[in-house]
Amino acid sequence: MAQNKKTAKLLAGYLIVGDDMLKREAVVRRLKVRMAQYGDISLNSDTFDGEKATGEEIVAAANTIPFASEKRLVLVRDGQSLRKADSEALVTYLEHPCETTVLALECVKLAKNTRLYQAFARIDATAVIDCSPPKRYELASLVRSMAVGHGIVFTEGAAEKLIELVGENTVTLDNETKKIATSHRGSDPVTVNEVLMLIMPTAEVKPWEFVDAFAARDLRKCIAYLRRMSSTSPLALIAMCTTRIRELICTQSLLARGQISTLGHVLKQPDWRLKNHRMWANRFSAEELRNALILARDAEQEMKRGADQNAVFIDWVIASLTA
Repeated sequence: MAQNKKTAKLLAGYLIVGDDMLKREAVVRRLKVRMAQYGDISLNSDTFDGEKATGEEIVAAANTIPFASEKRLVLVRDGQSLRKADSEALVTYLEHPCETTVLALECVKLAKNTRLYQAFARIDATAVIDCSPPKRYELASLVRSMAVGHGIVFTEGAAEKLIELVGENTVTLDNETKKIATSHRGSDPVTVNEVLMLIMPTAEVKPWEFVDAFAARDLRKCIAYLRRMSSTSPLALIAMCTTRIRELICTQSLLARGQISTLGHVLKQPDWRLKNHRMWANRFSAEELRNALILARDAEQEMKRGADQNAVFIDWVIASLTA
């Protein structure tokens, strides 16, 4: 019978790599718990900063015999910051690692074609632990799981609202969920209104989120989003919106001809990106979409002639969505 992860033998090295800090920290915690089963980890662990440590120091710690324990842990944080010579020292060490040491390298990013990445990959198929952030569509489910971990329940709408307000960083989401759990009373699920009362918006809205709100003909959301989009220019936004308008015109045309199934092929985009286009297209008439394009042309010319870009853009959005 195959061993599960809890009973499997510890490897000589682990590469913990990915942008998701919450995942990386969870992996390190689990590793320390497993190491503690062998003896006192406080006496048998060393932690290094990859930006400051030398390869010689790390290898010396890895070759140290554990005290009153079968295993010792050497953890290198910020491993992607190791200098080339220090990285090579670890590559050489991993060719013949110490049997009583677990060397864990934690990295935000490390290319798969580097010698250091490949040195860990050669240890075992499970030596590289992927800590990539979850996809956007997975986040609401993750937030609801976080909530359960903090002793509360989120409605799906509340989870989506929290992501909208604070962004997709899992550490931030976990911290804000914990904050809500501290204030929540009773056993009823946390609702959208409760999230709005307790959490201040901090995340900058991504351009595609604004364009989706525009396509959904949600003027209220568009205006709210614009207040949180300081790094995206009105000229860039109007260009993205006009691209979406053309996509919706194409969608309406294919719907009228009974050929909507070819939308992905015509627009040269994967179907999952177009899952809402039919719904959005039905919220406008063909004349309204054409008029929005004409108004966009005029608005862009005004912006380039020196008019206040933000004011012109807002006027265009209002005119296009309230026609």
